[in-house]
Amino acid sequence: MFVSERQELEMGKELYPNALWGDLGGGGEYKDEKLKAYLNDIVMKIHKISHRPNLPFQFAIQNSSVPNAWAIPGYVVITRGLLASLDNEAEFTFVMGHEIGHVSARHSARQITSGMLLQAGLAAAGIAMSGKNYSDIALNVGSAAGGLLLLKYSRDHELEADRLGIIYMSKLGYNPQHAISAHKNLEKASQEYLKSIGKESNERSFFEDLLSTHPRTSVRIEEIQHMINEIKPIAITGDGTNREKFQTAVAELKDLNKIYVEYFDKAVREFGKNNIDDADILASKAIKANASQPAFHTLKGFIRLKRKDYHEAEKYFNTALNLDKDYEPALRGIGAIRYYKGEYSDAAGYLKRGISLFPQDVIAHYFLGMSYYKMKMYKTAIPHLDLFAEVQPRHPEIHGILGICYENISDIYSAYNEYIMQLKVNPTNEMGRLAASRVGVLRLIIEGSKIRR
Repeated sequence: MFVSERQELEMGKELYPNALWGDLGGGGEYKDEKLKAYLNDIVMKIHKISHRPNLPFQFAIQNSSVPNAWAIPGYVVITRGLLASLDNEAEFTFVMGHEIGHVSARHSARQITSGMLLQAGLAAAGIAMSGKNYSDIALNVGSAAGGLLLLKYSRDHELEADRLGIIYMSKLGYNPQHAISAHKNLEKASQEYLKSIGKESNERSFFEDLLSTHPRTSVRIEEIQHMINEIKPIAITGDGTNREKFQTAVAELKDLNKIYVEYFDKAVREFGKNNIDDADILASKAIKANASQPAFHTLKGFIRLKRKDYHEAEKYFNTALNLDKDYEPALRGIGAIRYYKGEYSDAAGYLKRGISLFPQDVIAHYFLGMSYYKMKMYKTAIPHLDLFAEVQPRHPEIHGILGICYENISDIYSAYNEYIMQLKVNPTNEMGRLAASRVGVLRLIIEGSKIRR
């Protein structure tokens, strides 16, 4: 299917916030304006000599320990975890050139459609949320999305992106041999990360999917060497790496990445296993090592929320928002607190702000929908609760709640179907008993309307 450039950019704009936030542990953008400006300058030089230099482009560092880089029309991103593993500007330029190459060659446009990726993201959310206690549904620390991890390029597309990455770095005066060292560093970082997450982690399947989209083998490196040998002699600028400048620029990020890997990431995993005390100790160590990261304070907030200490939880969430007013998980955390306290209008305000930043935050949609439901704003509640029900169809009450919403807006057929679903999922709880009582009534109304026709 042909996709116009305008359609490509629209798809990219829709997908970008979900991809940026769609990561276990919180995600979002790693905030370091000086570092971003330095790297953005390199990215824009690559973009200027790429095959589609007129396509608008933005660069960001994703606040994730997963060693990865990705590009969609209009955006190119590298994670904190991958950036910390690179040695010099030449390696960074190859990685970014490779990703921009996917967009230049329209690989991304061929791979993504809005519906496909939305569906993939929601499926990933369902996996990430599976097995959780439904009474603790707000307490998922991360976002539970991760749709872009399911994007797969063919081997030919990967090789073409490699070739373009080598061409771009060479044109900019970098030594193309560092395309190989970039591959080796990514492979090393990937194996170290895979080892760190453990065999039992739900995250492992996501990451193994990611590795399958970027195979790093000795054969692949031989092919890259062959590409390098084929290009014309080039004029290398300086030492061809600009290593010293790069190392100075990323020094603080590398130090912070160690704190994330050693304390925060482990704390998130312990939290996910309900080892709350261990998670608390590790989160405190992260804050002690560096108190500038909103993710660390937000995790402490979720730990306090888990213990139903709403006052302390909100203090931690507010500390996170003072560091970054747009830190989406903290907005969701305060929204959940306000919901639990019965302050539904305030809850909706925080949750809407969060969803404006991360449209596919399924948990935020749940609490926003429930806030509207509690305020008897049934029509407004339905799309948010519907989204949650799509991801968590086995939730013990969601279909009964949707049945009530539909019945209150006189959509009898939808109400009937939701009540039927409630009876299939859980007929014995309070919502199941309500559904049973309403199904008989609604069936008579539906049959009566058919007779009148």
